[in-house]
Amino acid sequence: MDDFRKTININELKKWRRAGKRLAITIGILFIVIVLGWPTFKWFTDYIWMETLGFGDVFSTILSSKIILGAVGFVLFSVTTFITLFWIRRTYMGHFGPQQLPPFVTKGKVMNSIISFIAIIIGLMGSVIVQGIGWEPALKLLKHVSFGITDPYFNMDVSFYMFVLPFLQFVIFVLLGLTIFFLLVEIGAYSVFHMYRENRSAQLHMGITLGIIGILLAAFHFLSSYGTLLTNNVNIFQDSVVHGLSYTDKLINIPKAYVLAAAALIGAIWMIIALYRGKLASMMKPIIIYIALLLIGQGASIVVQSFVVSPNEFAKEKPFLEHNLEFTRAAYGLDSIEVKEHAGNHSLSEEMVERNDLTLNNVRLNDNRPLLDIYNQIQTFRTYYKFNNVDIDRYKVDGNYEQVFIGARELSTNDLPSQAKTWVNRNLRYTHGYGIAMSHVNKVTKQGQPNYMVKNLPPEGDIDITRPQIYFGEEDYPNVIVNSKVDEFDYPEGESNETHRYEADLGIPLKGINKILFAINEGSFRMFVSDQLTKESQLLQNRNIMERVKKIAPFFEYDDDPYIFVREDGSLAWIIDAYVTAERYPYSEPHEKSENYIRNSVKVVIDAYTGEVDFYISDKEDPLLQTYAKIFPDLFTEEIPEDVQDHFRYPVDMFKIQAKMYGTYHMSNLEVFYNREDYWQFPTEKYFNKDIEMNPYYITMALPEEDKEEFVLMTPYTPKKRQNMIAWMGVRNDGDNYGEMFVYRFPKQKNIYGPQQIENRINQDSVISQQLNLWAQGGSEVIRGNILAIPIEDTVLYVEPIYIESSNETSLPEVKQVVMAYGEHIVMEETFEKSLDKILQLTDSKYDEKSKPSKDEAEDNDQDADEDLPMEHSDEVLSEVSDLFNAYQEALSNGDWEKSAEMMREIEAKLNEIKK
Repeated sequence: MDDFRKTININELKKWRRAGKRLAITIGILFIVIVLGWPTFKWFTDYIWMETLGFGDVFSTILSSKIILGAVGFVLFSVTTFITLFWIRRTYMGHFGPQQLPPFVTKGKVMNSIISFIAIIIGLMGSVIVQGIGWEPALKLLKHVSFGITDPYFNMDVSFYMFVLPFLQFVIFVLLGLTIFFLLVEIGAYSVFHMYRENRSAQLHMGITLGIIGILLAAFHFLSSYGTLLTNNVNIFQDSVVHGLSYTDKLINIPKAYVLAAAALIGAIWMIIALYRGKLASMMKPIIIYIALLLIGQGASIVVQSFVVSPNEFAKEKPFLEHNLEFTRAAYGLDSIEVKEHAGNHSLSEEMVERNDLTLNNVRLNDNRPLLDIYNQIQTFRTYYKFNNVDIDRYKVDGNYEQVFIGARELSTNDLPSQAKTWVNRNLRYTHGYGIAMSHVNKVTKQGQPNYMVKNLPPEGDIDITRPQIYFGEEDYPNVIVNSKVDEFDYPEGESNETHRYEADLGIPLKGINKILFAINEGSFRMFVSDQLTKESQLLQNRNIMERVKKIAPFFEYDDDPYIFVREDGSLAWIIDAYVTAERYPYSEPHEKSENYIRNSVKVVIDAYTGEVDFYISDKEDPLLQTYAKIFPDLFTEEIPEDVQDHFRYPVDMFKIQAKMYGTYHMSNLEVFYNREDYWQFPTEKYFNKDIEMNPYYITMALPEEDKEEFVLMTPYTPKKRQNMIAWMGVRNDGDNYGEMFVYRFPKQKNIYGPQQIENRINQDSVISQQLNLWAQGGSEVIRGNILAIPIEDTVLYVEPIYIESSNETSLPEVKQVVMAYGEHIVMEETFEKSLDKILQLTDSKYDEKSKPSKDEAEDNDQDADEDLPMEHSDEVLSEVSDLFNAYQEALSNGDWEKSAEMMREIEAKLNEIKK
């Protein structure tokens, strides 16, 4: 009976073991499917999408590099982990008897399985680390292009610091981190019963690990000498005034790096020998010596920086400051800026105005922020339409070069009525936005609203829009299916809706295996079983243009302000500025974190209808871009269509970075540069009733040496802690002159009013400030627009629009007044033309003479003559205004709205008398 029971128990045990083995195999297969299957599936669907757009080779290049590096990382991490754990087990088996160890340790197959499983896990982690971080440095290393510029100390090309050094340091950090991890594992394993003291195998194992660490530390310290050219840190407590190699680096830190490299190497050999001989106490000597050298090196750096450099800093750092100045200018493209003198004269005249008619006709009277609100209230027509942004561009309209505002009318399915948010509507019917709105920058209606050049649905106006549908834009669009059995909503037309069928072929065809793959990818069973799809149906994926370009080329940085434009054939397209950046340009000061090199070498154009993407090279001379072009030869297009190039804008973000750096690095005298004596900064302005830093802005102007107006991005400069304008910087945008930067400096002996000084003068002007206050206290919000400094030949004119917005929720901001300042004169009138006319009356005596009415005209126009009150009567009028204002406030407090409105009309009439 007992034998029978034993037989049953053994059989049951075998069944459980077989079941356990099957379960383990199943779990293993599921693990492999999850770890490898899902990423492989995502790679496959991404490849199909990229291949549809013509960028399959870009995807293949990135993926193949990741696979190769991932395999290298997996082998490196898994094999070294297996060897480490296998060695530890073998050492345990040799040091202890079988009865002293747990049973699973003595069983070879079980233990090898456990070790293999751990090695695979560590290998997968290593694979993720190596391929995730290393693919781009590896490709840059293999395909890098020389900069043709060498550093003055090591005589190494800049490409060494940009491409070679980062990859070498990446390899060392990976290996050093892995080896230190193994050393910690070995210390933990061999500390049991002090095995490291008694067991030769344990000592040999730890000795080899220590030797590898020593070699890697030596390599780390050796390469750190080159790192002195990439930072201004001279020790853990102090920074140098020099970005890059400094006096302390040359005297202390570079020799210290070589000494530490030698110490690490010698110390590792010492420790291996001591461990092998069993002299464990002597193993601490090289560690103590190494730590002592580290501390001595830091101490020496602190002493030299504090007691040798600081007392005579300029003299010690002078040669290094010169390198810092030269290389920073080169890194930010500031070395080719043309510096000119601007007279800053008070020479405005009627003849000058006539010569610069196009410049003055393109002075921006509207601002993006209030204009966006107006577009969204006036030009959306339905709740599901939305303008995300309003941008500035230029067009030739009827042969005239004109600066305009333009915005895309995009579709927001999130704003559909709740009952309309069905799967069919969101995925098949509501697929695209429609058209644009465009308005003059310098014209407003009598009500202060934008003067539209293109408006309404369908678009009508001065520019023909032949393909107004916007399938790809700034909106957070969901993926949609086009060419289904459901007609797509196009735009509302009275009581009905117009429909449209997608006519391009750049979507993913939903037939055959694609339908199954992308139904899984979208997580949509409805997409798989829907009878609304046909063989012609296409999936439009990644319709947000920023996500789209980042998925195609993730190695670029992208400007956050895409803008739409109208091509010559009437189709719509987007432009996004792409930047190539780096953190390791020697001697260059970072503008943000460690980033110290930037170029706008690529312009990305996305067709708003088809989704086609083109990466146009805008700076062929950039070595970093040339490196990317060698890595991805099929990504870029060199030939730029004329109708695309006509709408290239120099990006504001790039310009701000360059202008900010130039505020310091324009100084060529090293002593002045060292003391930052001539530091320039961006001025401030009052915008929306808050003092903010002034942003660069686009203007249309004729440069003093040029005969023709052009599109220019510019910013004024003021000296540090002062408000007068000392210079202005600009960059050209048109044609072959694109990207040419220049600076006009004002004479230092002249006071040229800066933007904030003009803002203060507006506040201090009794007539202007009183009228603004009256509007504000009358229940309306007074909004101060952007102030613009407009250089005209050898003089400067200031213009600022004033918006009035009533307090009710549906009100729109309206341009009601235009403030203009010139020299000592400041005026505010209803229109730009009236303000300019008033300025000319005050500044141009000839214009004043011509504008005076004749005696007969005066008799025939008594009313007009009466409006030109002599200044001596203005005090009387102001007194009347004060009395009227008191009556207005009393009426308000009594709730007499009719009387208060009557008082306000009388006040405005009196103030108009003063202005005229």
